[in-house]
Amino acid sequence: MVKKEFTSFDVAAVIRELKETILDCRISNIYQLDSKTLLFKLRKPDKPDLRLILEAGRRIHLTSYVMEKPLVPPAFCMALRSHLRNGWLVSVEQYGFERIIVFHFKTKADEFKLALELFGEGNIILVNGKDKITHALVYKRMRDRNIVRDEIFRYPPPGGRDPFKVSKEEMKEGLRNLGDVEVVRALARFLSVGGFYAEEILLRADVEKTKHCSVLSDSELDAIFVSLHDLLSQVAEGKLQPNIVLDEEGSFVDVVPLRLKRYEGTTHQPYGSFNEALDEFYVRVVAAEKAISNVRVEELKREAQRLERIIESQKKTLAEAEAGAQNDRRIGDAIYAHSSELQSLLDRFLESKKAGKDWNSIITDIQTEKRADLEPSAFFESFDQRSLVVNVCVDGLQFGLNLRHKLFENAGHFYDRSKRAKQKMEGANAALEETRRKLMEVESKIKKVEELEHVTPVQEEEEFAKRKVKHKEWFEKFRWFTSSDGFLVVAGKDAVSNEVLIKKHTDQHDIVFHADIVGAPFVVIKTNGKTPSDQCLREAGEFAAAFSKGWREGFGSIDVYWVKPEQLSKGGPSGGYVSRGGFVVSGKRNLMRNVPIRIAIGVSVEDDELRFAGGPIDAIKTKTNEHVTIVPGQQKSKELFKHVLKTLAAKMPKSHREKILKTSIEEIREFIPYNQGRVPESDM
Repeated sequence: MVKKEFTSFDVAAVIRELKETILDCRISNIYQLDSKTLLFKLRKPDKPDLRLILEAGRRIHLTSYVMEKPLVPPAFCMALRSHLRNGWLVSVEQYGFERIIVFHFKTKADEFKLALELFGEGNIILVNGKDKITHALVYKRMRDRNIVRDEIFRYPPPGGRDPFKVSKEEMKEGLRNLGDVEVVRALARFLSVGGFYAEEILLRADVEKTKHCSVLSDSELDAIFVSLHDLLSQVAEGKLQPNIVLDEEGSFVDVVPLRLKRYEGTTHQPYGSFNEALDEFYVRVVAAEKAISNVRVEELKREAQRLERIIESQKKTLAEAEAGAQNDRRIGDAIYAHSSELQSLLDRFLESKKAGKDWNSIITDIQTEKRADLEPSAFFESFDQRSLVVNVCVDGLQFGLNLRHKLFENAGHFYDRSKRAKQKMEGANAALEETRRKLMEVESKIKKVEELEHVTPVQEEEEFAKRKVKHKEWFEKFRWFTSSDGFLVVAGKDAVSNEVLIKKHTDQHDIVFHADIVGAPFVVIKTNGKTPSDQCLREAGEFAAAFSKGWREGFGSIDVYWVKPEQLSKGGPSGGYVSRGGFVVSGKRNLMRNVPIRIAIGVSVEDDELRFAGGPIDAIKTKTNEHVTIVPGQQKSKELFKHVLKTLAAKMPKSHREKILKTSIEEIREFIPYNQGRVPESDM
């Protein structure tokens, strides 16, 4: 993965999209994922929660993935929470055309702005309504400004002129004034576009990037200006073409908001938004970085080579020690095997010395006997007068016998040395095995790193799909089902959701149901302008009956009526009061008599995954493999839920029974009115 940093064009593109999604959101919470990365959880009424990633010096984008959060928030995170949580995000902007993003927040206590710097090592700085620094990710003093608490916040000097504010003549003059500087460097220096897009501009203008500014023609300068403004206008007008660039092996190379000339001929993976493309790109970058713990392949390979050298040395030492131990053992055995001859040789030395001979005379006599091949002199090799050691050669083994010790004491010395060598070999073997284990770990890391560097989106799809947050549809906050002929039917859960359902989610062509009893939800068929069938009306009526108070009272059936949305109002009779969740119904009510009070829970298998659904019997029959009917009764909560799962399991093939029985009761809790009822014997 090649991309190293955000460009000014990336910032402009992502900010343009963010303005359409995150403004007027409330700050639900703030998390600090690591030393440089923040996650803002944003909430807007009747909209799915948004998660905004800010990483100092690197990136900004919305994410749809679950992020691992630390158990204890760092101090900087806690400071941001204390100032910004429950505040409103009122605006977001790019400072000039720099890699700086400024968020504006409004809270009950004050107004704040948060500056995210994406250049260099980066920073995140919180500034209060008086433009003073309140908190910062990194505090430091610099030549041109200070990031210090309670000092006035100042932006860094610009990296160049804002390209949106530079005329053609100003650009021409600015480049020509740079004389012998290469045009790619001059363009990046004069304008805040960076080297990457300076090259792209020149590619599109068909101007050699190494050409000196002093020799640029008017037509070339005109072409450069046109290329620059083509790119700028695409971003400014929102004509983005977000995509991830892949290499021949399918590995991610870059993520860009536009189709770039420099990537012509390479594979592109398009996305609906730049935020989505950034999310997919960086979630894999960060995962790869964490997996290898910031260790590069080269370092791992050097470590592997070092361990291999250690292993060779340890193996050599072991081999030598083993050979020495065997040799000492053989010497001990040889001394015992030739004890009489060797003892005679030692006695000859000792007796001759006692007789007053000097060592040289003794050695000369014994060497004469050796040449005559007389025993025991035949074993003699040499004599060390200083240490009094007689060196002999027995059965091809050369060793010394100390005259200060008895013969078998000499043998014991060699046996002891052999034992000590074997004990050391055990430790050396353990050290060798430990080094081999370390080498295997390093080689495993190398393999993993190399796989991560060449991993493709297809290979990762399953792993990342598990971490992706599935945004709920608006109706998933209510009770709902899909009718047997495909209409969405939605019901309130309580007084508040009843109110919201009718006021915010009911259109003029929809149909509204209510059981003819105090204490029942409103049920709405979302028609989308189409006419629902009689079957759909019956199913919606059953849904309204099932979740009414009639279930709790143990009724077998109840009357239900339906009306059009315009027949509902909050204006009661003069002086009357309509409580929350209640509405006054005017005009004709379309009655449905004796609607049976019952509900069905079904289970289906999709891609080896269980899916549970609850609703009217006929609707659930068409959507699931097997179902069970539940009617009002006194069996409650866990006992009932387990009975329902057991009944469903008995109806399914053996391959799925165990999985159903292990299913959490929370999967079906919401489908059963008042969490009580019974399963009729006919359904068991």
